[in-house]
Amino acid sequence: MLDRCRALVRPALRDAVGRMHPWVGEMAAYSFGWCEMGGAPAAASGGKGVRQALAVLGAESAGAGGHLGVPGAVAVELVHTFSLLHDDIMDDDTTRRGRPTVWQAYGTGPAVLAGDALFALAVETLAMAPAGPQAVRLLSVALQDLVRGQADDLLFATRPWRGPERVRPDEYRAMAEHKTGSLLGCAAALGALLGGAPPASVAALDRAGRHLGVAFQVVDDLLGIWGDPTVTGKPVHGDLRERKKTFPVLAALDSPAAGPLAPLLESAADPAAAAALVEELGGRSAALAEARRQVAAAEEALADVPLEARAAGDLRSLIDFLVRRDL
Repeated sequence: MLDRCRALVRPALRDAVGRMHPWVGEMAAYSFGWCEMGGAPAAASGGKGVRQALAVLGAESAGAGGHLGVPGAVAVELVHTFSLLHDDIMDDDTTRRGRPTVWQAYGTGPAVLAGDALFALAVETLAMAPAGPQAVRLLSVALQDLVRGQADDLLFATRPWRGPERVRPDEYRAMAEHKTGSLLGCAAALGALLGGAPPASVAALDRAGRHLGVAFQVVDDLLGIWGDPTVTGKPVHGDLRERKKTFPVLAALDSPAAGPLAPLLESAADPAAAAALVEELGGRSAALAEARRQVAAAEEALADVPLEARAAGDLRSLIDFLVRRDL
């Protein structure tokens, strides 16, 4: 299913990037995994194409051809890549998918410029599509939420592990919905809008994608602590080593017996000890339960409106695939 949707979207995505300034377009192509620095072709996969699939399936769920969702798929993929370019700079990340990040390969200023160009191209792509004004409004709402979520995530890093100013699980849920769920929901909703779905269906697909985003982020947190490094590409206990405020840790800190955990997180202690304590305090099981709740909410949103049967089944399969990654 992902391969089918990527094959449908890829030509339009490449055409869009081909309209960019050649140097900026090279950076964009590098970020998609299509080329190496300097423009030589690359064999990188460029990711799963989840947002592309959501847009195509959104159109199909309205009973339309998947090709009608392609402008939405292209726009959201461009925005997602723009956000990654800027995120890597903000987070000081030097690698992505086993290669230097764009700012490492080309410089910070050029990477910012490439991100800005991708954002502008996304808006242009939607503006030229049927239902363009409504589509651009949907994207604008998602972008505002994405920025809100990114701002909260950055601020979380400055807050203490204990006391009244510590980050609560409900704040994390809101951050994850904005930072991750907004674009997933936007992709599905744009596909439905461009496929001619009624407003209730468009809104339901947006809600489903937002719940999926929270589940996806929580699963990422679980993998960031307990995932197999040969599968995730990250070191074991990596998120704890970086002292990230992830859902399992925040849930564990809510336990009445959490007293020893905050001092451990504040110290330079072995992250394996923190991981064991987080699990003992119920953080791992709470995160799994949260992911399941969010999946159930996504499926409930899909059940609220009439959708084309095959596309609805594909959407549910995609949700299941994304939240059961090697858990």
